[in-house]
Amino acid sequence: MASLLHPQLLLSRQYGRVFSVFNSQIHTGSGLAAKDHYKVLVLGGGSGGIAMAARLKRKVGAENVAIVEPSEMHYYQPIWTLVGAGAKSVASSGRSTSSVIPSGVTWVKSKVAEFDLEKNTVHTDCGKKISYDYLIVALGLELHYEKIKGLPEGFEHPKIGSNYSLKTVEKTWDALKSFKEGNALFTFPNTPVKCAGAPQKIMYLSDAFLRKTGKRSKANIIFNTSLPVLFGVKKYADALWEIVKKRDLNVNLRHNLIEVRADKQEAVFENLDKPGETEVFKYEMLHVTPPMGPPAVLKGSLLDDAGGWLDVNKNTLQHKTYDNVFGIGDCTNLPTSKTAAAVAAQSAVLDRTVSRILKKQTPDKAYDGYTSCPLVTSYNTVILAEFDYDGQPLETFPVVDQSKESRVMYHMKADVMPHLYWHGLLKGIWGGPGPYRTMMHLGMK
Repeated sequence: MASLLHPQLLLSRQYGRVFSVFNSQIHTGSGLAAKDHYKVLVLGGGSGGIAMAARLKRKVGAENVAIVEPSEMHYYQPIWTLVGAGAKSVASSGRSTSSVIPSGVTWVKSKVAEFDLEKNTVHTDCGKKISYDYLIVALGLELHYEKIKGLPEGFEHPKIGSNYSLKTVEKTWDALKSFKEGNALFTFPNTPVKCAGAPQKIMYLSDAFLRKTGKRSKANIIFNTSLPVLFGVKKYADALWEIVKKRDLNVNLRHNLIEVRADKQEAVFENLDKPGETEVFKYEMLHVTPPMGPPAVLKGSLLDDAGGWLDVNKNTLQHKTYDNVFGIGDCTNLPTSKTAAAVAAQSAVLDRTVSRILKKQTPDKAYDGYTSCPLVTSYNTVILAEFDYDGQPLETFPVVDQSKESRVMYHMKADVMPHLYWHGLLKGIWGGPGPYRTMMHLGMK
């Protein structure tokens, strides 16, 4: 049949296929169309990387900026708390990476394999070498389920989920829906984590769901955390302890998950205050927050600190050794909570830092460690925690007691913040609530 088609039509189809492949290579930057040198090279296509690419393309031109990122999809991960509780769909959290890459910016669809800092060059896993004048490191962090014995293979069993992974977040909802009677168990690991409030948010949501479905009287809700406190900022911790007592939730401090026996529905915890002592908990539902750590490619790269995190100045976000390297987000050793809100505030500071350095000037704006954690306490309430490097509240709304549960703050978490993320932060125009806080507080901190 093909031989009977008009020759011009065949030729047109051939050209169409060739153009499609060529266009794909241009877009991904993985073909001959990609340059080997960029004024600004961004490593990582998460929130920090996309935000900085959007900001810096306005400074140096889109054709002079490239992003190295292997993933086809970009996810707004803060909403996964609500996905795990059945309040949002996982589909609503994702968009194609191609749709969030700033227009005109080259997307190198590869993983970072190696740094050659003396030559200002990055090697990718596909063998490409890309040189740069300025490097923005926004590689996020890595999840390590495998550091818990019995995982990740345990997720093949029912009754267990985790809101920290695309592969397991819907399993949380499955476990919650199918809950009948017994222990509902929630964990917090003995490592830094992103969104440190999330491990207990799903506990409060599960409590609310079980009450709504008439199963709460058959549930024993337990939060086992490796931390010595319920939350790191006293003002909000005090409020959360009141909720824990009021709702009859059980909190065990300094308990770290080390093994999951999914076939037996058992979880094993070590007591961090009594080395060698372990305790086994049976569960009807288990939510796992995995150990987390810095990207493997950073370790031993000369860019890392003793813990493997990107070693940056806490005020300017400039690397402590390499003046043309900068960091943002979860991969850094900034002593603040790793959240999207922190990335937003950091992006405004880093934008200013790089702008000054491009002009051969000294950075003059300091990041104060601002971060925020909307602590979801039910399907319609949130405690909006905002604080700085010192763990002191740094709140935006002066006429509201933000340690109190609020329906308005829940609306912000569920509906307003995703819009700010997609249309503000990723477009390089939302740098956190700092300017609004200053106005609302009449210039006072």
